[in-house]
Amino acid sequence: MPHRKEQRMVLRDLSWLDFNARVLQEAADPKVPLLMRLKFLGIFSNNLDEFFRVRVAALRRLASVKLNGSKISTHSRRTLKNIHQTVVEQQQSFEAIYANILLALQDHQIFVVDEKQLTDEQGDIVRTYFHDIVRPLLVPLMLLRTTKVPPLTDGSIYLALRLTDKKQRHTSLQYALIELPTEKLPRFFVFRQDDRQYVILLDDVVRYCLADIFNLFGYNEFEAYTVKATKDAEMDLAEDVSKSFMEQISQGIQNRKFGQMTRFIYDKKIDKDLLKFLTQKLKIRKSDNIIPAGRYHNFKDFMNFPSLGKPNLDKRSNPPLVHPDINPRRSFLQLLRQKDVMLHFPYHSFHPVIDFLREAAIDPDVKFIKMTIYRLARQSDVMNALINARKNGKEVTAVVELQARFDEEANIEWSNQLQENGIKVLHGQQGIKIHAKLILIGRQENKKTRLYANISTGNFHEKTARTYADDSLFTSHSELVKDVARVFELIEIRKMPQFRHLLLSPNHLYRKVLQLIDREIKFAKAGKSAYLLFKLNSLNEAHLIEKLYEASAAGVKIDLIVRGICSIIPQIPKLSENINAISIVDKYLEHSRIYLFGTGEREQIYIASADFMDRNLHRRIEIACPVLDPALQQELKTMLNYQLQDNTKARLLNDSRPNSYKTDNQPPFRSQNEIYDYFERLSLREEI
Repeated sequence: MPHRKEQRMVLRDLSWLDFNARVLQEAADPKVPLLMRLKFLGIFSNNLDEFFRVRVAALRRLASVKLNGSKISTHSRRTLKNIHQTVVEQQQSFEAIYANILLALQDHQIFVVDEKQLTDEQGDIVRTYFHDIVRPLLVPLMLLRTTKVPPLTDGSIYLALRLTDKKQRHTSLQYALIELPTEKLPRFFVFRQDDRQYVILLDDVVRYCLADIFNLFGYNEFEAYTVKATKDAEMDLAEDVSKSFMEQISQGIQNRKFGQMTRFIYDKKIDKDLLKFLTQKLKIRKSDNIIPAGRYHNFKDFMNFPSLGKPNLDKRSNPPLVHPDINPRRSFLQLLRQKDVMLHFPYHSFHPVIDFLREAAIDPDVKFIKMTIYRLARQSDVMNALINARKNGKEVTAVVELQARFDEEANIEWSNQLQENGIKVLHGQQGIKIHAKLILIGRQENKKTRLYANISTGNFHEKTARTYADDSLFTSHSELVKDVARVFELIEIRKMPQFRHLLLSPNHLYRKVLQLIDREIKFAKAGKSAYLLFKLNSLNEAHLIEKLYEASAAGVKIDLIVRGICSIIPQIPKLSENINAISIVDKYLEHSRIYLFGTGEREQIYIASADFMDRNLHRRIEIACPVLDPALQQELKTMLNYQLQDNTKARLLNDSRPNSYKTDNQPPFRSQNEIYDYFERLSLREEI
């Protein structure tokens, strides 16, 4: 029986919540080192913040559409209700996992304590820290019933205070707010006593010392509860021709601070009158996702929980490997004249990317460098290399994407700094983000300009390269580098050139993917072997999903490795029974996109910056690059095969039991460990 349209796909936002549940599974897994489990709680919290700032905010706007019988409005309200229910359930699991981790840490002489658990001696340590470091940064806000309460800062943690005098409890009642200065201070204060380590959160440091702030005003009884507001992160850019695009983005960043509230979280033990007072003063409605939670908010800070000198509790990634073909004492460009090289982060070190730019910066025969920039490290060696290249007389062009969500402000600052150093800075157009990851170097050789390129699935970000799994191709292949040059030509003069090998979105990449799927459908219908494999962050483009259903029904075998949103439903008889889909959540964040079409002689494999989402395929400049070198093709296929074999960190993406672990009665196989071992053997030139 054919499935109704709405049953053919998982809703994008509910699928995303399933992904965040997989992150929560890692936090709950007793086999994961304890401090890593805390970090997964931080990742879960950070993900959820962004979800409410972006997706829930968008749904709220759709839900408010004033049209009679609007299906969009009704559907959005129903989705918001499902989101709220799911988030509340996940929050309960979150708190139970956190409590379990704290108990387990005590077995290792690590104690996370609150203000009520401090001894007098420990209290003196905390009070000294408070007066020396914390108090100068606090600005208490007294909430008078007759005054207007200013809007809460998006994402900040506040202590909502109930202040009284024990002797005049009914007449002295006063409410106050204190914003915790987590932008300037660590969330955690660590001190040691004997052979034990103690960790107290900044929230509780302030709680412990409330009397030091308010006794002066006659208050001696205090109750403090954390609250937090999440706001709509959309930037409504005014089409003001008198302002540059950068000025419009800057104004949008300012406007974002006053965005509509999409979630209000509070300590579920809060005094009811205080909660009522706050919600009324802040004009918070029931539809604003008022969510009761635990004692602490902004668990994203737990992503930076201190290691405490306990490496056995915080098994970070293995040390990055040196690529066997790369010698820092040898010219990287000379190597690329002989062969293509591909780095696979975080298994390989990111240093060669910086060395690639540094060599170009000082090589007297290099004439120009062009680069796309989406997200950067705060202290970026990549940017320093570009600036150094300009100081050495090179023509340097940086395409800086101002619309990289939550990095807009940093990218504006980088744009200004690059321009101050004489670098030509270009920006994308409003509504069309430049998400491709490209570097192009032009070098004078034999009176001609020879091109070298780096094409990557991830950002040129040395910090995230330690934990994000991405693939980065370095090449001087004449046709590939000419195509990269054509991408910059498109950006600079906004004229669409013809591409020989690269697939470019919008439009071209999408059409080519559909054509290659149709090719496999044709072979399957002819009774021949047909195969597709896609490794992605997200998959929800409706027409492409329908095309994959068509391929499955024709007999094409399809493997999907999708970390996040996956709207396709595998293993439905007569619809998707030839589709297998897994998600891997482990110590590294699976970020690369790899497309594989066909088998045998017609096999084609691409690395890409684009997921199979509407925005990537239709509203961004993205690149998919064919991998032409057989050895590099084999590296990618080995990695993919290891991931398909994973029976430790792979979850099945099915409709009946979402997020169930894949089991196959085989010995434990953890793909990220196996991939590291594979590249370690390659680095030692061992026989594979």
